Amino acid sequence: MIETKNETFDVDVLLEEQALVVQEALSSPQYVNVRRRIFRQLVESLFFEGIIQPEVVEDTKEQIYYLRGISQTGEPTVYLCRGKQHSTFGRIRLSNQPILRQAHGEEREAESITQFLLEVSGQIGADETRLANFIHELEQTLLKDTLAQYYRSQAQVMLRERSYDELEGNIMDGHPYHPSYKSRIGFNYVDNYMYGPEFQKPFRPLWLAVRRGKARFSIAKHLQYKRFLDDELGEEQVYAFTEKVKATGNDPREYLFLPVHPWQWKTIIVSVFLEDIRRNDILLLGCSKEEYIPQQSIRTLANCTSRQKAYLKLSLSIINTSTSRVLAPHTVENAPVISDWLKHIVKNDPFLQDELRLVLLGEVMGISYDPVPLADYLQEKTYGVLSCIWRESLQNFMDSDEEAIPFNALCSVDLDNRPFISSWIDRYGAEQWLTRLLTTSILPIIHFLYVHGIALESHAQNMVLLHKQGMPTRVVLKDFHDGIRFSRTHVVDAKTCPALLHPPEYHARVNRNSFIETDDPETVRDFVHDAFFFINIGELALFMEEYFAFNETKFWLLVRGIIETYQRRFLEHKERFSLFNFFAPTIGVEQLTKRR
Repeated sequence: MIETKNETFDVDVLLEEQALVVQEALSSPQYVNVRRRIFRQLVESLFFEGIIQPEVVEDTKEQIYYLRGISQTGEPTVYLCRGKQHSTFGRIRLSNQPILRQAHGEEREAESITQFLLEVSGQIGADETRLANFIHELEQTLLKDTLAQYYRSQAQVMLRERSYDELEGNIMDGHPYHPSYKSRIGFNYVDNYMYGPEFQKPFRPLWLAVRRGKARFSIAKHLQYKRFLDDELGEEQVYAFTEKVKATGNDPREYLFLPVHPWQWKTIIVSVFLEDIRRNDILLLGCSKEEYIPQQSIRTLANCTSRQKAYLKLSLSIINTSTSRVLAPHTVENAPVISDWLKHIVKNDPFLQDELRLVLLGEVMGISYDPVPLADYLQEKTYGVLSCIWRESLQNFMDSDEEAIPFNALCSVDLDNRPFISSWIDRYGAEQWLTRLLTTSILPIIHFLYVHGIALESHAQNMVLLHKQGMPTRVVLKDFHDGIRFSRTHVVDAKTCPALLHPPEYHARVNRNSFIETDDPETVRDFVHDAFFFINIGELALFMEEYFAFNETKFWLLVRGIIETYQRRFLEHKERFSLFNFFAPTIGVEQLTKRR
């Protein structure tokens, strides 16, 4: 059970307690393990993205990579690491042996990621300001993940004993490729403890009333705003909030009720919207009664008082995996429209609806406070910092004998060094279980693309696996407001394709990869390749070989066989198989490290 008891904290006591925890964690084995992991992922991404070309020496079963650099005092240095190039997209995976640094005739473990980047920066050719920001992200990832792993060790958190909602916090390994996978720039270590998903601390969001004339609002076709609020907050709470608005001398009909993350309120909202608060464009209503815990994405909260109620996806002005976690107003307004469209497609597609029994967690309501800035250059302060998307709860879609796990749990390892999926592999056999898993997860993704022309960004956080005693049954997909891509020209039923708000110039300028529509079918296809095959399924291929000796080539032959079996069944879409060719020799994936 998830603890939902109210906890009160003395700020000074909490600060001192967590300061001691930081000191203990930084002296723990977890610190060394996390540092080595970040180092490995950093070097792997530098190799894969062609940022650094190492000297390679073939050894018996692996390769030795040499990276040359120059120390800050001008002496030559060499970094040495061991690894293997895999058939999975040609990725290099380093061994668990520490990366070594050779200098002044001595060889010892490389212990400073910052020193490494500075010494090889001549090969990288990076802008100094960007490099400094990237180093900061890596340092913060080292701190935050060390604290998480230390907590996990001290609390003896065993993943295979946890429910789905708990696993959303306890699966704490973060992005398996991106080196700054847990930077959370903006959170200090106390914020991280209070609001990080690993620590499972329940809290109550603050609720605001925001003036309708300055807000964007969108809701699913089958819902009505007041009735939905009554269901989510309770009629008594809605009445109490309404009376608070009246007490300020304002008309409640001129306002929308909007939750805000406590950290966001005290850190961002009060300062950037102080005039709006003074003018009563924003009214503070207080906390609702029900408590929430953060999921893996940090800004998405699950109701742990009433688990069947909607998740809240809130703006959070932190940077994690190099991306700002605010909610752009146009995506908030698009969210219910996109969910309605996708659900309509599933409902009218017997293969998705009846055979695969695909579940889409609809984003059913979105509100964003979006006043016109006084000047364009001030937009950065206020853009997307006060928004919420309500997403349907998974609990309402599961069969009574089904269980759920986040998809990235499949590549997780427990404290006893046993993979989360070990008992399932033992029970069903690796090939039988893996074939079912791949069939269950691949078919809805390729069907959506081939038949409907829509790419879904199905990385591990956006996919949930449903199973019965470990045997996969179906998948759940989520996060659609900015997690789809399509070409209107190639959508099969153009009449159902909704009119969507496009990114404004400011948003496109700061995040050029955040778009939904394109004229290029290859860009649509690669949206699937990047998130689903390159990261999601690709990590599973590497994991199955490392922990279960399941041949990597055999894994990808299973994947290919599933796609080709599908294509033989749906020959009427043969032209689409060429249009969205998954077997093309070259694809495009985002260079997550290079752009830093």
